[in-house]
Amino acid sequence: MTQAASSAAPRNRLAMAALIIGGAAIGGSPIFVRLSEVGPMATAFWRVALALIPLVAWSRLRGGAAAEKSPQCLSDYAQLILPGVFLAIDLAAWHLALTMTSVANATLLANLAPVFVTLAGWALFRSAVSGIFLAGLATAIAGVVVLKGGPAALGGGDLAGDGIAIVAAAFYAGYILAIGRLRSRFSTNRIMIWSTASAAVCMLPMALLTEQSLFPPSAFGWAMLFGLAFVSHAGGQVAITYALAFLPPAFSSLTLLLQPVVAALLAWVLLSEPVGLMQAIGGAIVLIGILIARRG
Repeated sequence: MTQAASSAAPRNRLAMAALIIGGAAIGGSPIFVRLSEVGPMATAFWRVALALIPLVAWSRLRGGAAAEKSPQCLSDYAQLILPGVFLAIDLAAWHLALTMTSVANATLLANLAPVFVTLAGWALFRSAVSGIFLAGLATAIAGVVVLKGGPAALGGGDLAGDGIAIVAAAFYAGYILAIGRLRSRFSTNRIMIWSTASAAVCMLPMALLTEQSLFPPSAFGWAMLFGLAFVSHAGGQVAITYALAFLPPAFSSLTLLLQPVVAALLAWVLLSEPVGLMQAIGGAIVLIGILIARRG
C-alpha cells in the first residue's frame, strides 16, 4: 500500500463516521419541528438563523480561520451563497408539502434526493455510477417505502403536494452537489457560514409573509428551535459537509435515507410512538441498502 493510500484510509473512515453522525443528527429534525411552537416557515427560518451562532463562534475560536482560503471574486461569493438558496427552497417546499399531502408521501418523495444527486452527477459531471451502487440505492429507497407502511400507505396523497415534495428533493440534491463542488476549494466552516446565512436571508421573507407569529411564546419553544439549529443543522450539516471532501456526493446523499429511520426511533423513545414490525424491517432494509451502496 502506498503512503498516500495509507494516509487516505483513516480520513475516509472518519468521513464515513461523520456522514453517519450527520445523517442521524438531521434525522432528529422532524421531532424538533413537530414540537415547535411556531409555524413551519418560521421554524425553518430559526433553524438556519440560530445555527449561525455556533458556526460563527467556532470560526472566532479558530482565530477567524485566517489560514483558510477566502473568496476572491464575485463568482466565488455566488458559489458560496448558492447552496443556501437551494436549502431555503428545499425547506420551504418540504414544509409546504407536509401541509398538502400525506406525511408518508411527503417523506418518501423528499427522500428521492439521492436519485437526483446520482442522475445530476452523471449528467453534469460525468461521475461514474456502478451497478452495485444503483442496487444499494434501490434497496434503500425500497426500505423507506416499507418503513412508511408499504405501497398501500402512499395512495392517499395529493398530486400537487406530491409534486412539491419532489421539488424539495431536487433542491436538496442541488444543495448536496453545490456543497460537494465547494469542498475542494473552501473549508467546512466557511461554506457552512455562507450557505447558512444565505438560507436565513431567503427564509425570513417567506416566514414573515406566511406566519402569524415569528417568535415562540415559551422557553420550551425556544429550546426546540435551538435544538433544531444546533443539533440538526450546525451539527448534522457540518458533519455532512466535512464528509463531502472525502466521499462522493451520490453516496453522501444516501444519508438522507437515514432520517426516517432515526426519526422513527426518536419518536418511539421521546414521543412514545410505537415502532411496528414493518417499520423495523424497513429500517433494516435501508441500512442494508446503504451498506451495499458503500461497496459500490
